[in-house]
Amino acid sequence: MADTTITRAPVPWTAPTAKDPVATTVRLPGSKSMTARALVLSAIAEGPSTLRRPLRARDTELMAAGLRAMGAQVSTLDDDRWVVRPNPLAGPAHVDVGLAGTVMRFVPPIAGLATGTVTFDGDPRARLRPLGPLVGALRSLGVRIDSAETGGLPLAVHGTGRVPGGEVEIDASASSQFVSGLLLAGAAFERGVVVRHAGPPVPSAPHLRMTALMLRAAGGAVDDTTPDVWAVQPGRLSGRAWIIEPDLSGAAPFFAAALVTGGQVTLLGWPRTSSQPVDRLRTLLDEMGGQVSLGTDGLTVRGTGAVHGLDADLSDVSELTPVLAALAALADSPSRLRGIAHIRGHETDRVAALARELKALGADVTESHDGLEIRPRPLRGAPFQTYDDHRLAHAAAVIGLAVPGVEVDDVACTSKTLPEFPALWSAMAAGS
Repeated sequence: MADTTITRAPVPWTAPTAKDPVATTVRLPGSKSMTARALVLSAIAEGPSTLRRPLRARDTELMAAGLRAMGAQVSTLDDDRWVVRPNPLAGPAHVDVGLAGTVMRFVPPIAGLATGTVTFDGDPRARLRPLGPLVGALRSLGVRIDSAETGGLPLAVHGTGRVPGGEVEIDASASSQFVSGLLLAGAAFERGVVVRHAGPPVPSAPHLRMTALMLRAAGGAVDDTTPDVWAVQPGRLSGRAWIIEPDLSGAAPFFAAALVTGGQVTLLGWPRTSSQPVDRLRTLLDEMGGQVSLGTDGLTVRGTGAVHGLDADLSDVSELTPVLAALAALADSPSRLRGIAHIRGHETDRVAALARELKALGADVTESHDGLEIRPRPLRGAPFQTYDDHRLAHAAAVIGLAVPGVEVDDVACTSKTLPEFPALWSAMAAGS
């Protein structure tokens, strides 16, 4: 396996403090989730596809590179228009997954369709991320895979150019990406795929709806009407033009800034209808003291000068947990964030990391198996560790708006999903 250890030196960063209410508009790049799905579907479609306003960041660059290594032509020269021309997939090839769950869970199923061996490995922390249920499911569907003893990385998929497919049972309670990875490739399996989930509830349900919607948009026949069962019929997918929505998760810290400072932030280019959980975000921010509206210019969040505590099950929108936890630490009443045990298996154990770092800033935090209880207290500036996790850096930046001296150990980790984050954040805080 290739050595994929990150060699960049951490870049300490003092999170800027806002002297006045922020008032800004931001135009963020495309959704990471939509970009990843569009790349995979385009690589196994018939005919070329284009991605309009995709996300260019470490995760999506790694996805494009992995597909390219297996033979797909993926042109990313134009930031606003990526072009994918499918070719027969083949090994030998190596896919560097970095720390991206989408790459490590979406690409192995289509590697089974390649002829030859495709190996997978990534950053040291990537070997700790859950993968075993997906590996077991692929083996049941006829794919030969070698894995580490844990069932995770490093992997070697020995493709034969075909995957029999059929029915499979899987415990996807650790990640909805296990299901999405199987569904995205399922139309190319000889018998399609029927995925039955058995276990605690699958988290991040909006991402599964996004997978089904995008599969249908590419011509796939998907039945998701039965709870915890998803069926994809075998068939050909069509190349198409994908218009990628702005990234709602990436916008969350900017929206939080409006609440913290009593200001206003507008995300430009937000569509009238969306496959992302905008309604849930609207409800959560409203409960915490914000006002959310959708206008002709985009999605706007206004702060009211107060941040309130929150009691919520975040299992469907767990990506928002770090930013909401940061708001909770600045709120005027206690918060309880529940249903997030699965984020212990994300880029880092986010539940434990948030508890540790918020306590270091002076917050009163109790950690449970599936959540956090946060009781606000006066906060102080202190070093804040990110653990290579972009969402932890976002949380630190939000708190830094109100608390001088929050020292983020490695802001460069935000390049995973938004390389421009430090510059955009500093400009917003400075009022420029």
